[in-house]
Amino acid sequence: MKLTRDEVRHVAELAKLQLSDAELDEYAGQLGQILTYAQQVQSVDTSAVPPTPHILPLSNVLADDMSQTCLSAAQAVDNAPDADEGYFRVIAVFDDNGA
Repeated sequence: MKLTRDEVRHVAELAKLQLSDAELDEYAGQLGQILTYAQQVQSVDTSAVPPTPHILPLSNVLADDMSQTCLSAAQAVDNAPDADEGYFRVIAVFDDNGA
């Protein structure tokens, strides 16, 4: 499948990419090859293939939820790089103007 430079430019604009003329030509060929391959894959008859949501016969891979004791406030801040009176101290993310 052959793509025009205008089609590639349109796709690049959608992706917010700025491409040079050389890149437009290069990507036109590469995208054309990808689309040609996609057409070949779509032409394969898969009507006899059952839907396969998973490739492995897994039923439930999650562990059961179990109640556990949690850390105390003091334990939570024990390894903090900077703590003050039981609270984590972090660098301010707002400037003086409140923005």
